[in-house]
Amino acid sequence: MSKREKLYNFTMAILAVISIILVILDYASVINLNTGIWMWVDNSILIIFAIDYFYRLIKAKDKWKFIKQNIFDLLSIIPVSGFFEIFRVARIGRLARLTRLLRVLRLVGLTGRLRKILYTNGLVYLLYTSLSLLIIGAVTYSITEHVSLAQAFWWAIATATTVGYGDISPHTFIGKIVALVLMLVGIGVIGMLTSSITTYFVREENNDKNDQLDQILKKLTDIEKQNYELKKELEELKQK
Repeated sequence: MSKREKLYNFTMAILAVISIILVILDYASVINLNTGIWMWVDNSILIIFAIDYFYRLIKAKDKWKFIKQNIFDLLSIIPVSGFFEIFRVARIGRLARLTRLLRVLRLVGLTGRLRKILYTNGLVYLLYTSLSLLIIGAVTYSITEHVSLAQAFWWAIATATTVGYGDISPHTFIGKIVALVLMLVGIGVIGMLTSSITTYFVREENNDKNDQLDQILKKLTDIEKQNYELKKELEELKQK
């Protein structure tokens, strides 16, 4: 990796971290990202991410392949104002703010090894499905159990990770069905994650061994070629 690429990755990672910190401070009501200077800082970072993504998209030879390989970068530039704000309705409308948290995916997109692990055994598609089910489950639980969306997400995450603190529990039939689905999803994700990490490192180790074998074979071929040339020169000298 060249110095230019290292500087680029470092800059983008710093911007992603700053953006995530701003989101956390906004949720903690320390700052307000919808007004004032913080809004301009947040939107400026979003614009930089968007320009970077579309520039690389335009330069890419295979557009569809680029989109598939940089899905996290695409998700990280989803705006939270404008279109989303128009359809803000009661409790469901609060989901618009959650899209800010997708900025953290920018860090995932900048990590090459993590990206490879995510695409091992199709893990990334399972994570997409699981995340969708987690959001749907939390919203459904919030509506059926009459709790806040924040509590519903806490319960959904605790259930999916099979922690189950028990501070919040379902009482309705639909709530129990949602809990069952999230438990199965959590078990599946943990199993697939472990399998994908193991498979990735095994492949890396095999690739390293194959590279070493290729280098050895190449050296043997060079030695054989040199021996052949020496023999040829000796024969010519004998003939003289």
